[in-house]
Amino acid sequence: MEQAKDTTVEVVLPRYNLNADQEKNEILRHYRALLRSLKSKLKKGDKELVRHAFQMAADAHKTMRRKSGEPYILHPIAVAMICVEEIGLGVRSTICALLHDTVEDTDISLEDIEREFGTEISRIVDGLTKISTVMDTNTSQQAENFKKILLTLTDDPRVILIKLADRLHNMRTLDHMKREKQLKIASETVWVYAPLAHRMGLYNIKTELEDLSMKYMEPEAYRDIAKKLAETKRERTRYINEFIRPLKEKMQAANFNFEIYGRPKSIHSIWNKIKKKGVAFEEVYDLFAIRVILDSPAEKEKEDCWKVYSMITDEYMPSPERLRDWLSNPKSNGYEALHTTVMGPQGKWVEVQIRTKRMNEIAEKGLAAHYKYKEGNNEEDRFDKWFGQIREVLSTQDTEGVDFLQDFKTSFLAEEIYVYTPKGEVKMLPMGSTALDFAFSIHSAIGSKCIGAKVHHKLVPISHKLRSGDQIEIITSNKQKPSEDWLGFVVTAKARNKIKDALREEKRKVAEDGKYILQRKLESMGAAYSSYNIEELVQFYKLPSSLDLHYKIATKALDLKELKDFQVLGDKIEVPKPKPVVQEIITDPAQKTYSKKDSELIIFGESSDKIMYTLAKCCNPIPGDDVFGFVSTGKGLIIHRTGCPNAAQLLANYGHRVVKTKWAKNKEISFLTGLKIIGLDDVGVVNKITNVISGDLKINIAGLTIESSEGLFEGTIKIFVHDKEELEELVDRLKSLNGIQRVDRFDTENEK
Repeated sequence: MEQAKDTTVEVVLPRYNLNADQEKNEILRHYRALLRSLKSKLKKGDKELVRHAFQMAADAHKTMRRKSGEPYILHPIAVAMICVEEIGLGVRSTICALLHDTVEDTDISLEDIEREFGTEISRIVDGLTKISTVMDTNTSQQAENFKKILLTLTDDPRVILIKLADRLHNMRTLDHMKREKQLKIASETVWVYAPLAHRMGLYNIKTELEDLSMKYMEPEAYRDIAKKLAETKRERTRYINEFIRPLKEKMQAANFNFEIYGRPKSIHSIWNKIKKKGVAFEEVYDLFAIRVILDSPAEKEKEDCWKVYSMITDEYMPSPERLRDWLSNPKSNGYEALHTTVMGPQGKWVEVQIRTKRMNEIAEKGLAAHYKYKEGNNEEDRFDKWFGQIREVLSTQDTEGVDFLQDFKTSFLAEEIYVYTPKGEVKMLPMGSTALDFAFSIHSAIGSKCIGAKVHHKLVPISHKLRSGDQIEIITSNKQKPSEDWLGFVVTAKARNKIKDALREEKRKVAEDGKYILQRKLESMGAAYSSYNIEELVQFYKLPSSLDLHYKIATKALDLKELKDFQVLGDKIEVPKPKPVVQEIITDPAQKTYSKKDSELIIFGESSDKIMYTLAKCCNPIPGDDVFGFVSTGKGLIIHRTGCPNAAQLLANYGHRVVKTKWAKNKEISFLTGLKIIGLDDVGVVNKITNVISGDLKINIAGLTIESSEGLFEGTIKIFVHDKEELEELVDRLKSLNGIQRVDRFDTENEK
């Protein structure tokens, strides 16, 4: 009877003009599929609770549509489905996923949810509602909200897991959004959400988020790699089968119960390799990884993995520096496995990952699976330690918006290393940490007095970068105190905050002298040392605060001789008006015109008097590039390429200052760009290159440097082109020359 009752769910679904019955059936089909996925987790009374949440959500969203035109309720159902199928969450999380947009978008309040479903569910929905507001507000508010999320995360990680499911579904359905919205959402995803998914151990979700972000941010590169992967699939499958055959035989002979298969690397990771190593797609050796999954009892897991490793390395020669042992020392997100890279047939390097079924479930489902297996284990969990560190930093955190997000990324979303104290205690630190980070992780007083360290008994400076397995002893001195340059090499949020606190305190002491000097100066002019006058001077010298004003006076970085030009009326000073600066005239209209309406279409490049804009030095865009405009304080509109190294951070953190921009054709203006050429060092090679550029295509060369060594040359050429088409034609012509191996565009100035 229960089944029959379920097929006729009494839910008030909206009346749609077109095919209302079909839509109703579609919604019910998705809902039933969700119930089927949950079946093994349902206890007595759970089905009624889920149905109640579904009805409540369907009713609340009944008049709403997604950008694609489909009923909105399909989105919460899809998010719930991802939670169950891909993250392994249960009934409570399903209810939260179904209700996750109701408080923000509909008339339902948190009180309603608490009344119907209890405190636990209303708290998670509250956390999810706070996250939704994070990315759309101004930066300082964004940091506050982000802190709230993280505090909620440390109380209940399900908040972040459901949010990741929500983001994944939004990314899967991003096609219907406007281009600038796609860029903003994709940037946030790659900037915050993909690293968060990685940190929560959700490798599949992290990979898909990165790939989908790339699809919108670098569409050409994405399509190109996807096409090449499809074209080489058959040949890859043939190679994988040849590689696996002898390993299968060995493992079967040893009576292992196992699965072994090849898995293609993600488009995003292949693209990263191409960029980092400067190689072509054909030269990326690890386009796939071989995965061995063993069905082993808990007490034999490690032993079996090492046995299989031994069989693989008997068959194929391993690369010793590519062994990763996460069996003895799992990552803090619970990941356990053995990774090795071996030389396979035809002289190709192949990565092999060995793990058990339990480890595989943790790798796929992350935190949810991790806690499932943790029951009965009293040892303090590495995840719990991670949450503890976040709590500690949040309680003392007072950094501004973007700094906070940046600190959070480097401190908590980076891969971690494990290092040891002299007594052999393990400390977990983010990758890139220095001896000074380690000192602060022990105690802030030790960090502040640190003058050096010994790593494996050898003396190293405080800026020395640590590696996993290092044993460190800190050397301190009572005369030592933090200095500004320390901020340049610490990566942990705790160290940064403590150094900033100490510098601020030091600055305050020095500023006292400046305060006294200024007081005497003002009184000698007949003006008062008042908050009004101080504020006027802070504005005049364009400083962030009165503390900076006093500090600069004390350190003689600021000369008060301009004060003789000031008028004094009563006891107030009259600040002379500064001469107008051209850039500042541009700024305000840009701010007014563009920041409010980020869908504004701005056509530039036609005539420079229409819109004042500058081209970003970090990526030097040229007409034809995919670009966006960014309203900068003080510099007006700056044009960046969407593939610019700084694009993800700008779009994710300052979405409200991004404007949609489009090139207009103008053959009279040339733009500076650069090419890097690698080839065989041959007589007359420079002549051939300059003939193509200046002779055949009549392109002006701004600079040319060529260095050759051991039969190869590497050249960089700065040229003025009119647009992307002209640049592409030049690249094709250069590639067709004899002996030229690679021609790549590069950014002519790598200024941040």
